[in-house]
Amino acid sequence: MVDLEQFDLAPVVADQPDPLLFATVSGAHLYGFPSRDSDVDLRGVHLLPVAELIGLTDPEETRTRMWDRDGVELDLVTHDLLKFVRLMLRPNGYVLEQLLSPLVVHTTDVHAELTALAPGVLTGRHAHHYRGFAKTQWKLWETTGELKPLLYTFRALLTGIHLMNSGRVLADLPQLLAEIPAPSFLPELIAAKAEAEHGTAAGLVPDSVAGDIAALHAALDFAQSGTALPEAPSARDALGDLVVRVRLQG
Repeated sequence: MVDLEQFDLAPVVADQPDPLLFATVSGAHLYGFPSRDSDVDLRGVHLLPVAELIGLTDPEETRTRMWDRDGVELDLVTHDLLKFVRLMLRPNGYVLEQLLSPLVVHTTDVHAELTALAPGVLTGRHAHHYRGFAKTQWKLWETTGELKPLLYTFRALLTGIHLMNSGRVLADLPQLLAEIPAPSFLPELIAAKAEAEHGTAAGLVPDSVAGDIAALHAALDFAQSGTALPEAPSARDALGDLVVRVRLQG
């Protein structure tokens, strides 16, 4: 298992063609169930120069790179600031988890500003994101029987419930289990996942697990119906001002 505190990721930041406004670790490390052979999912925001935006060549709004370093597979995805802000303004919990990840590789004042504005984009509609993601992962588990999509299913539903109830994004499954009632076998599955990225959920009765998932879907529906979160973002203008100011400053 990769020790993120000992694994130096600073060269990754320095190697980017345009400045990174932030870079964080997402994926299984953020969700609290990395395995011995998990890759390191890096996510962030780059800042394209104005010349690339107004020229004839289509700007590289999203950059994706995968490579191996010292036996560890790295997966880096960054968006240009404008694209990332547009994603923030949708009910997209995934990008907010990246922005708010406590596993910070690189940060700037702009990262701090985006983080401060994040509460202004949270809405009750984010429940749809987590509900949809959970359904996709559940179908994957039914097909493969692997632990990873099953844990992703539980994690997505619990994150959605927590967000609807508290107005805060929490992606770490062990922390979620300390706050929300959930099946007692999940810590055992997390421990099994730590041993193998593609391990299977042996011994689980599919019908019983399906009942647990259905109960969490119902809990998410109930939490959404009573959430204090608004229906629309309130931070749109502030985010627009931030994009213009940062872009002009270069």
